Amino acid sequence: MLGEQIGELKGKIMGQRVLDSEGPRMETTLSSTGSFRGTNVKETVTFVGTPTSAGVIHAQGHGVIMGGESEMATFRGEAFRRISSSGSVKTRGSNFYRTTPSSDKLAFLNNVVGVFEAEVDPEGNFTEKIWEWR
Repeated sequence: MLGEQIGELKGKIMGQRVLDSEGPRMETTLSSTGSFRGTNVKETVTFVGTPTSAGVIHAQGHGVIMGGESEMATFRGEAFRRISSSGSVKTRGSNFYRTTPSSDKLAFLNNVVGVFEAEVDPEGNFTEKIWEWR
C-alpha cells in the first residue's frame, strides 16, 4: 500500500557518459536538494540506463542523501524511464533506503522502501516525489 509522501527534491543532471555503445548503456548523475519529512537534504544519485524498447529505458542506481552535520542515508533503486516526444523523461521506480547509526532525523528511512515519480525536462532540470511503500 502507498503510504505518506516522505520526500520531495529538485535538481539538475550533473553529467552523463556512455558505458557501452552496443547496448547502449549510459550512466547519469543527478544532484538535487529538498527535504525528507522536514529535514533539508542534498542528494546525489548515479544510475545506469539500458533501453528495453522504443522510448523506454530500464535504470538501476544508487545514491547518498545528506542532511545537517551528520545525517546520512544511502539507497539502491530501480526504475523505468519513458522518453516523450518533447524530450522530457518521466521515471517511475522504487528505492531501498539504509541509514547510518548517527542519523537521527533520517533514521526513519532505515529499511524503508520508497516509490517515486520523477521528471527531467529537456534542459536537464529534475524533480522527484517519494512515498513510503508499506
